[in-house]
Amino acid sequence: MDAMKYNDLRDFLTLLEQQGELKRITLPVDPHLEITEIADRTLRAGGPALLFENPKGYSMPVLCNLFGTPKRVAMGMGQEDVSALREVGKLLAFLKEPEPPKGFRDLFDKLPQFKQVLNMPTKRLRGAPCQQKIVSGDDVDLNRIPIMTCWPEDAAPLITWGLTVTRGPHKERQNLGIYRQQLIGKNKLIMRWLSHRGGALDYQEWCAAHPGERFPVSVALGADPATILGAVTPVPDTLSEYAFAGLLRGTKTEVVKCISNDLEVPASAEIVLEGYIEQGETAPEGPYGDHTGYYNEVDSFPVFTVT
Repeated sequence: MDAMKYNDLRDFLTLLEQQGELKRITLPVDPHLEITEIADRTLRAGGPALLFENPKGYSMPVLCNLFGTPKRVAMGMGQEDVSALREVGKLLAFLKEPEPPKGFRDLFDKLPQFKQVLNMPTKRLRGAPCQQKIVSGDDVDLNRIPIMTCWPEDAAPLITWGLTVTRGPHKERQNLGIYRQQLIGKNKLIMRWLSHRGGALDYQEWCAAHPGERFPVSVALGADPATILGAVTPVPDTLSEYAFAGLLRGTKTEVVKCISNDLEVPASAEIVLEGYIEQGETAPEGPYGDHTGYYNEVDSFPVFTVT
């Protein structure tokens, strides 16, 4: 499965713009409801990705509708054509339930797939652009990020595309998941992970193995497209989404060790939030408009403290 390679999200946006798949919006637009309305209409029309360069009250841009069409999903997975997504599906099916070789010839036919999986550990870098500017302690203020309020009855601004990195106490692999995160303070977010999701399972195992100890968590914003798509793909629990992203990309995922914990985050991330969950600290989350077309009910979830 030959793949196009992007070093980071910015590389991908450059290609999208060259192909007419990205629109820059220079006029001021409010992250409170306005950006979502424009993005929603564009999505329904099959339109381009949108880069809002001047969100009202903020100095950093907002990217929306990145994977709003099958074509851009295929491009994000390094493929030139939507039909190549079938090959990605076959690879995923093989990883989830690999069939034993039916004979000597079949063994050789399957050998490239096995070698692909074995050759895709992460590549750890000593430093990365995401660690060039560090804000910590009392200087942390999540209100400086243009976190959007998407629907009129939403409880608060909400991070929707953060890649949450966790690791269970008995696992070598790191889990990447995308869980919505409600802003409740300058350094606090509610981590809405359902109990059967990878991050929640890692947290449950940590609480059992390390009673009372803080659970390390990191969240990456603005990673390369293969890593973002890998994080939402239902890969087997024994396989890291980093490895699957490497398979999509055709090269190892470059990561860097976090500054305050031992987790690894995508080296090309635009922003990284590092912190912890204090065992037993929860807060009521929601309501929020969901993909079902309805608002979720309020429920309690762990609080993520950014350090």
